[in-house]
Amino acid sequence: MRAYLHARWSGRLTAEELEDAVQDVFVAFLHESGVLERLRPGRKEAFRPLLYAVVRNIALRIEHARARKLDVPGGSSFDAEGVPASEASLSHAFDRAWAEAVMREAADLQGALARERGEDALRRFELLRLVFEQAIPIPEIAKRWRIGADTLHKEAARARNEFKAALRDVVAFHHPDSPGSVERECRELLTLLE
Repeated sequence: MRAYLHARWSGRLTAEELEDAVQDVFVAFLHESGVLERLRPGRKEAFRPLLYAVVRNIALRIEHARARKLDVPGGSSFDAEGVPASEASLSHAFDRAWAEAVMREAADLQGALARERGEDALRRFELLRLVFEQAIPIPEIAKRWRIGADTLHKEAARARNEFKAALRDVVAFHHPDSPGSVERECRELLTLLE
């Protein structure tokens, strides 16, 4: 939400006004007669498009309200028509932030599962963290850990599969559709991060 609003209003609203808009989105969802209350039971729609639509509508409402408000002479005004970003670039900012959040959630889930599964799973989780967060090559990690690089490559492949399973679980929660839709959403999320 913040990524979308920041991209939409960069330099036009204060951080406090942006946070107020984020709170408006939460209210839109959680209010007694809000978005979540009106969702039909057993819905099949993905959550991301719904969230995007609500954030966009809140942004438009705020922009229209500010455009109607009379500005104090000499004061800085908010020009809703002057929003420089196209809807496509705003959608991309939202989607990229969504993909990053889902990946963090999947990593958190993989870490929690690794803690349940024991030392070997924790080591694989750490291996992925070193490779992807710190960009340390597997041969370097193999030297540090005093393990053969071939063995570590196999463990990395297993760790990636564990991450993919965690990612599918997270996406399935946000996208309660058919397994094919979950797989498609996983591929799309990875593409958004390239």
